Amino acid sequence: MMLRSCWKSRHKKSSGPASCWIRPGLAALLWLCVTQFICGSEAVGETKHVVQKYAEFDITYNDTVTSENQTIYAFNHTVSRNKTEGVRVSVDVLSQGFESPILFVVRQKQAVLSFQVPLILRGLYQRKYPYNHLGRTLCQPPTRAASETQYFFVDVSTLSSQGTNYQLRVSRVESFTLQTDKKFSFIASPSQPQYFKYVFPDGVDTVIVKVNSDMTFPCSVMSVQDIQCPVYDLDNNVAFIGMYQTMTKKGAITVQRKDFPSNSFYVVVVVKTEDEACGGPLRFYPLRPDELIDAGNRTKVIDVVVSPAINSEVYVMGMLFCLGIFLSFYLLTLLVACLENRRMKRREVFLNPADMSPAETASLLGKNGDGKTPASPYEYGSFADNGSTLSSEAITDSATSTDNNYGYMGQEPFKRRPILSHLHHIAIRIERSLDSVGRSRQESLSSVEEDDYDTLEDIDSDKNIVRTKKFLCVSDLARKDKRILSKKYQIYFWNIATIAVFYALPVIQLVITYQTVVNVTGNQDICFYNFLCAHPLGALSAFNNILSNLGYVMLGLLFLLIVLKRDIVHNRALVRNDLNALECGIPKHFGLFYAMGTALMMEGLLSACYHVCPNYTNFQFDTSFMYMIAGLCMLKLYQKRHPDINASAYTAYACLAGVIFFSVLGVVFGKGNMVFWIVFSVIHILATLLLSTQLYYMGRWRFDSGVLRRIVYVIYTDCIRQCSGPMYIDRMVLLVMGNIVNWSLAAYGLIERPNDFASYLLAIAICNLLLYFAFYIIMKLRSGERIKCLPLVCILFTAVVWGFALYFFFQGLSTWQKTPAESREHNRDCILLSFFDDHDIWHFLSSIAMFGSFLVLLTMDDDLDTVQRDKIFVF
Repeated sequence: MMLRSCWKSRHKKSSGPASCWIRPGLAALLWLCVTQFICGSEAVGETKHVVQKYAEFDITYNDTVTSENQTIYAFNHTVSRNKTEGVRVSVDVLSQGFESPILFVVRQKQAVLSFQVPLILRGLYQRKYPYNHLGRTLCQPPTRAASETQYFFVDVSTLSSQGTNYQLRVSRVESFTLQTDKKFSFIASPSQPQYFKYVFPDGVDTVIVKVNSDMTFPCSVMSVQDIQCPVYDLDNNVAFIGMYQTMTKKGAITVQRKDFPSNSFYVVVVVKTEDEACGGPLRFYPLRPDELIDAGNRTKVIDVVVSPAINSEVYVMGMLFCLGIFLSFYLLTLLVACLENRRMKRREVFLNPADMSPAETASLLGKNGDGKTPASPYEYGSFADNGSTLSSEAITDSATSTDNNYGYMGQEPFKRRPILSHLHHIAIRIERSLDSVGRSRQESLSSVEEDDYDTLEDIDSDKNIVRTKKFLCVSDLARKDKRILSKKYQIYFWNIATIAVFYALPVIQLVITYQTVVNVTGNQDICFYNFLCAHPLGALSAFNNILSNLGYVMLGLLFLLIVLKRDIVHNRALVRNDLNALECGIPKHFGLFYAMGTALMMEGLLSACYHVCPNYTNFQFDTSFMYMIAGLCMLKLYQKRHPDINASAYTAYACLAGVIFFSVLGVVFGKGNMVFWIVFSVIHILATLLLSTQLYYMGRWRFDSGVLRRIVYVIYTDCIRQCSGPMYIDRMVLLVMGNIVNWSLAAYGLIERPNDFASYLLAIAICNLLLYFAFYIIMKLRSGERIKCLPLVCILFTAVVWGFALYFFFQGLSTWQKTPAESREHNRDCILLSFFDDHDIWHFLSSIAMFGSFLVLLTMDDDLDTVQRDKIFVF
């Protein structure tokens, strides 16, 4: 404004004085000159002395740096398009200057690398570890020219006023590019990470990078990163990009060409500052937060080798092998079914000779003149009479008294009547039941309610007597209406089908999320694979571990088809009033068999889901249906001789849910927790005692407030007042053995407290199942029964297969009970077709063994199909 006003005044008054603006202008100019002189003199006083040196490779430069001088080392080297040479910068600080470290900046054409020395790396809880010796490999930017000379500069500076001595050496890295199938050894430490380049050869789309060391510690990290700058090769940034995993002695990452557009990648190895991530001991906490901790010697000798992975032909061979094994069981089953059908037709011809008139045949079978039998096929072991059930003992031969009938087992313990010798008595029974048939055979099952189970007055009046007899036969425990029991046991199938749907859907969604997280983050520590035999396919990281579970699904489906065929044959026999189906053999209830087949299929599906990403948080996917299978098998064994008093589906699944609940609690809280093990052992022993009481008294006891008084009274009368042996000796032997086994397992768990609680709980279930099965077989043979050829072959075959399966199961290729790095120490190479590992073979063999076990349960009592139920013993 002042200059503008002066300009106006000068034009208005040309003769006016010039002092209105000349004097202030001179003053301002003088002040500016003085200011610039003073600032310039100060700047000259603070200017650093910059020294630039042309340096050479493989020469060690010893120098000193202060805040007043800065040194720049200029290097040049030739970069070729077809050859990559690594350049490594090594720095060693000779004086301890933690407060004012030296800053090294490496300026390249397309990258800048900076680091300070001493380098401070942080550990857990902000522990600080200083390193005076550093070694870093420079990132090599790609070049399009065939050969190009590139320059890079190393700037050395510090803010310390005192001189700091250092050594600088720049050298070329020998064997920077890894060769296929050639092992390369090197040394790494937290401050001296290493990385190397690998280029996919022609015709190879997938490789596996294996890193090994003879040293467990220090803990290290291996990473696979794309060819780009900067390379993340420090403990605090190695997880930023690419795929990475912690390791102690072993590490392996499968790399696919499609994930790296440049057809090459870096293999980065970093040694961690602490070993806690690999399961090692945690260092002490410093007394002062800012205290520096000497890390000691943390160098590690490491070997790396890159090998081609399997090609598509091996994938196809593996899938065909898997399908071929299990489809062969379908063909074998079809062959056995054809032979069995042919044998049955020959038997029908033998039992119905052509010279027998139709009238004689109808008379023997108890049919009317029109060839129809009015008796209902839905009642076995008893017949309806005015809404009540008449026990088979009550309508036997008139020469046999009731007392003799109840005690026949003691008089003739191993005698069985042939079926043809009692056709006359069967005809008499049918005639007596004609007037009392209250239901039509064609009545819909939907009208039957579970509340009708025990509404028959004669059952309510005499079941306490019948079930507490000293000797029982199947007819005593097969008195209820077949329609009601069929519906009761069908609930097992429908319940497990419902459970499977609601269980499987969130499981599938969860494991898909896990796999997505692994693929996006590159964190290979999330999933506990056998990385030395993990073959990816699409988004799946370990396709072979998923494929090997196909056997559970296919054999479970095959078992369902076999059960369905038997169910149809049995129903047809009932429709045509076959006496063997009506009055002979173990009562046929297929609901539990359908549930077992469904559980086997679900075990395959959920095991496959678990192996999508096996880890600590989804272990129950692989074990839940194992518990169910063990429980259903025990229930089926018990149901064979106790069809009327077997547990309902709701009770059984509620108990199994409790088992799964404890399995989760044990894995989460049971490791080293004494309180948990005490509580679990007490519950285990109490459950064993309650179940033993239930089985011994056939359910004829009450658990109420007076149970303790009754226990004391029984002990006083049977043990103190007079010493009498148990009434049911066979049952007592089984229950005593079962209690010894379960009490021993409870004591083992309380003393040893095993880390793998899920396997411990499964071992309890399997031990009880094997004990009951052995007891069943022994008692079956002791009762004069025999085992036919087919179940005997199944028993022997299944036992052998189980033996081999358990051998492969205990190989332990990985475990989520340890850290991911420790789990990788158990990894092994593939052993079958270069595609399947030991755990895959366990899947194959265990699915076959389970299928064989189910067949044993299905066929082991086929020898009783022509034996009357009042001659089949209960045990």
